[in-house]
Amino acid sequence: MFETIEWTAAGTVRLLDQTRLPAEEVYVECRDIAAVAHAIRSMQIRGAPAIGVAGAMGVALAAQSIRAASFEEFYAELSRHGEALRRTRPTAVNLGWAIDRMQRYAEQHNALPSHELVDALIQEAQRIREEDIRDNRAIGAYGRELIPDGASVLTHCNAGALATAGYGTALGVIRAAHAAGTRLSVLAGETRPFLQGARLTAWELQQDNIPVTLITDNMAGHLMQRGKIDLVIVGADRIARNGDVANKIGTYTLAVLAQAHALPFYVAAPLSTLDLSLHDGEAIPIEERDPEEVTAWAGVRTAPVGVRARNPVFDMTPHRYITALITNRGVVRPPFDSGLTALTDPDFLNKV
Repeated sequence: MFETIEWTAAGTVRLLDQTRLPAEEVYVECRDIAAVAHAIRSMQIRGAPAIGVAGAMGVALAAQSIRAASFEEFYAELSRHGEALRRTRPTAVNLGWAIDRMQRYAEQHNALPSHELVDALIQEAQRIREEDIRDNRAIGAYGRELIPDGASVLTHCNAGALATAGYGTALGVIRAAHAAGTRLSVLAGETRPFLQGARLTAWELQQDNIPVTLITDNMAGHLMQRGKIDLVIVGADRIARNGDVANKIGTYTLAVLAQAHALPFYVAAPLSTLDLSLHDGEAIPIEERDPEEVTAWAGVRTAPVGVRARNPVFDMTPHRYITALITNRGVVRPPFDSGLTALTDPDFLNKV
């Protein structure tokens, strides 16, 4: 298995450049937080959990470079770097969650000598990476029972090892079911306009020898109508308290289609993707990227010069279309508000 992102012995961040896949497996080495910000903004690394890990490691890189006479000066500079990094991708909550965790960790260890504090922050970033992989495996273990033997599973975008520190969320469930002996096949929607399904999901599943068939996004309804899809499973970039989900643009369409055809629609995500500060998904910021991603591909124009284009890269799926949320603490079914709150309650977490 490839490494999506890792901290190197040289004190740098090494990540797989996802803009070069599937043609080339190229790794990028980030030596400072500006390089990490560029990697996130340019989609060299993408996927909510993965950019959360990248955010934590970016803060650790920043800590290495800060020269301050006091903790107060150190923390002010660390916070400045963190805020700049936070603005690179606004929809995925994991990025802000990881940056906040790193800053809290620094506050909690403010009495350490500066070199020890930097080392401690590096270790905390590495823990966040390790926890993400462990959480993804837990998601897989909880979710694999939801995939019946012989199922044809539709997924959208890429919610695999490439979108996380390793193993994956939606693809983690598929991986776990496949490893347990469940016979299944995957339909990967190509995911216009950035083609994460075509370039990344299909590539990942091929690496694991899991049967995969690529389809264009607008084939899903036809295949559901013909009985060729048994369930849909996707990842998430932010989940509101009531279970509304922000995910890659096109997710809402699939959820509505799944309900129309009486098919289960599952969302797989770690609790770090949950935003309890939002009562519902209407307040989730929806990122819009460069329209050139719609009007051209790989430097080749596919639309008339001068035509206007829209490029919202996420949409919001209301909770009423979601059958269950698969988390690293268990499967949550409606009503999501009480179920998600229970999973994040400290008394509950102390028992698991």
